[in-house]
Amino acid sequence: MVNKDKMKAFEVLDKLYPKDIGFLFADTPFQFLVSVCLSAQTTDAAVMKITPILFSKYPDEKAISKAELSSVEEIIHPLGFYRVKAKNIISLAKAIVELGYIPDTIEELIKLPGVGRKTANCYILHICSKSAIIVDTHFKRVAKRLGFTDEVDPDKVELDIKKHYDEAIWSRLSMVLNLHGRKFCYSKNPNCEACPVNAYCRSVKPSK
Repeated sequence: MVNKDKMKAFEVLDKLYPKDIGFLFADTPFQFLVSVCLSAQTTDAAVMKITPILFSKYPDEKAISKAELSSVEEIIHPLGFYRVKAKNIISLAKAIVELGYIPDTIEELIKLPGVGRKTANCYILHICSKSAIIVDTHFKRVAKRLGFTDEVDPDKVELDIKKHYDEAIWSRLSMVLNLHGRKFCYSKNPNCEACPVNAYCRSVKPSK
């Protein structure tokens, strides 16, 4: 059952935030996919500082597939978990070169090295223009606080929301809840007093 307060919160945020919301930008679908893979456990801003350097040297899947691991590690070192990420994006590039294309379904994308459901959903939404629920830390936090889900595991959060909410709002819900988490609903010390949907939030902090 969809609680009316949840939909009221969504309606407020839908009107408040820009129609076009994006956090990572790239020149090609492959570059976007790699950027999302690199964004794990770091900020989008940090990724956007590193990817121009990475892609100026290795602009496409063929180039990265032939890259020396140590070279990629050196470039992406500031992002953290650089050894695992470097290995993953080289393996990802090799897999795409072998396939000859980048899949356009979640089921096929998650078979690629280093691509989980969050990354796959990002690609599906922003590159394929298909409906998607992107469960990153911001979305998961806000969705839980506003009562869109009681699940904790990211995959279960995605599937729970897809089950209970119309596909027509999936993509927009993903983006506005994500942006709201960055602007008001912080992990620590959320700005509940100024939050435009505090009247609908089950986790709002009482005013002092």
